Amino acid sequence: MTTRAPTSPPRGPVVLELDWNALEVAVERNAHDTDSFLDLTTGKVLTIVAGDPEAVHNRTLVSENIRGFLRVEPASSREQYRWMEKFVGSVSDEPLRERLIISIDGKGAFRRFKDVLLAYPAERERWFSYRAELLHWHINNWLAQHTIEPSNPPPWGLVAEPAELPVVPGKPVVHGAEAPGEALRRQARDLIDGIPAIELPSAIAFLEFLRARNQDAIARDREERVERAVAHDHDDDSDDTVRAAG
Repeated sequence: MTTRAPTSPPRGPVVLELDWNALEVAVERNAHDTDSFLDLTTGKVLTIVAGDPEAVHNRTLVSENIRGFLRVEPASSREQYRWMEKFVGSVSDEPLRERLIISIDGKGAFRRFKDVLLAYPAERERWFSYRAELLHWHINNWLAQHTIEPSNPPPWGLVAEPAELPVVPGKPVVHGAEAPGEALRRQARDLIDGIPAIELPSAIAFLEFLRARNQDAIARDREERVERAVAHDHDDDSDDTVRAAG
């Protein structure tokens, strides 16, 4: 069950020493099984992941002090998808651009997009820089909307509205009236129609292997998100222990 915390601005400016890194992670993370809340007293971010042993306790903590927490609004999946589209439109390497266009079509687009960029370190770094600028601008606007004034500067420095990426003329590539993924699926169906029936079991087995591999990748991604959230909470606990000992 999703814990509801205020999403409207608090009354008057709220001055907080923010945990910028945790806030950045919360804004970046957009998952149906995860909610993050900004503690309006401490400036820390409380992240609740379904299935985590502390989830029930943390949801109770928020619900019992509903005015003390503000739900962090992550950049939506639709918004982050548009970021990918704009980036792809700026890629001048035509073969890479085509691969990226295909990768962002359909379910699992974000992971496939990242997987393609692994082999292109320069473009991968350009993507991460561009995405970081957009995330930081999102955070800046969200804080202003909720009249939250940080007492400590963000580690990434002054935030300005990101410049639009240059669009490569005539791009992105459009495969007729079809989306790239649909064109490939139609091509795959045409190929299967031309395969003798005796060969179909091998073709089906290979397709099932590809589907299972994709499902495993999605499951690993979900597990990694949970582990990162738990690790972050543990790091916070360790920092509190060190400060208390000091």
